[in-house]
Amino acid sequence: MIHNNKRRLLQVLMAIGAFILVSSFVLMQANRPTLYIIGDSTVKNGSGKGEGQMWGWGSFMADRFDTTRIAVQNHAIGGRSSRTFITEGRWNRILETLKPGDFVIMQFGHNDSGPLDDTARARGTIRGIGTDSIAIYNPIRKVNEVVHTYGWYMRKYIDDAKAKGATAIVCSPVPRNIFKNGKTERANNSYGKWAEDVAKAGNAFFIPLNDLIADQYDALGADSVKHFFPGDHTHPNKNGSSLNADMVVKGIKALNKCKLKKYLK
Repeated sequence: MIHNNKRRLLQVLMAIGAFILVSSFVLMQANRPTLYIIGDSTVKNGSGKGEGQMWGWGSFMADRFDTTRIAVQNHAIGGRSSRTFITEGRWNRILETLKPGDFVIMQFGHNDSGPLDDTARARGTIRGIGTDSIAIYNPIRKVNEVVHTYGWYMRKYIDDAKAKGATAIVCSPVPRNIFKNGKTERANNSYGKWAEDVAKAGNAFFIPLNDLIADQYDALGADSVKHFFPGDHTHPNKNGSSLNADMVVKGIKALNKCKLKKYLK
């Protein structure tokens, strides 16, 4: 009888220990910060599983973080600009779950140079970072819409994230496979510069992703870089997007006082 009681006590203690262990793990997972990634097809191409051999760098970011300590969600989607990611309600859905301690990495610009109100996409933004705006009729959404500058939309992401207690990190857009005089064409006089200016003005972190990748491309040379682009000059394959992800990590590590770096592997 005494032996049986001891055995039952041991079983109870083991069950309690297992319950405490599982509860602690569940609580830890629930309290994990989340890294939200937003952007266009160079961040997530298609479903993010390499259709047509084309990928985005966001698809490789979870592998570079300790996901037992931070959740990584790639919400980027092809074809979107800084404007349409908002007007389609995608940003609002993120804001519903964004909480203090979370992080948002954003990269837009590739699709912002398109027309404002064409019947194909209607996704463009006004060039620059000013306060200009224009009223249009959006033939895609079939609504009247006020379109702002690229900088206006980027400021909204930054301000909204900070209002939720999250950390905003702006990336300049990745370079395309365009070489001139043996050097990668950079966005230092357009979206790359505007992304940096907006980040600095809004007290957000900034990763000069355009330059970081362009430096790698220049070192590799045009003949090597062309193998990263199986279909066009914009969307890299797995190797190219993995390189881009490495440059995002390099950029994160260089950010002074950014807590995101402590979650990297």
